[in-house]
Amino acid sequence: MNPTLDLGIAVSTDRTILTVSGELDMDTAPHLTDAADALDLHGHTLALDLSAVTFIDSSGLNVLLTLRHRVGLAGGSLELIGLREQPLHLLDLTDTRDLFTLRAES
Repeated sequence: MNPTLDLGIAVSTDRTILTVSGELDMDTAPHLTDAADALDLHGHTLALDLSAVTFIDSSGLNVLLTLRHRVGLAGGSLELIGLREQPLHLLDLTDTRDLFTLRAES
């Protein structure tokens, strides 16, 4: 069984919410990168609703770190919304939790 990743996008004037569900891993992380690459993030907040993400591996973490950097360069900010236990544990293990703005819900 191949893991899947589903994406949904809601855009407003200064905020884009990208809803992600499934597993964010080596096979699926490029889909999130492609979706984010298509967005104009200049001065915007990119909110990733990850409440339906069940698993993130190092490839997924790399995408999150890259998005954080890209959004910062564009003068915006990145928020991670609704992280479950496993993704939070990954951020703690890699000492990257403090690099992100975490929100309980959107």
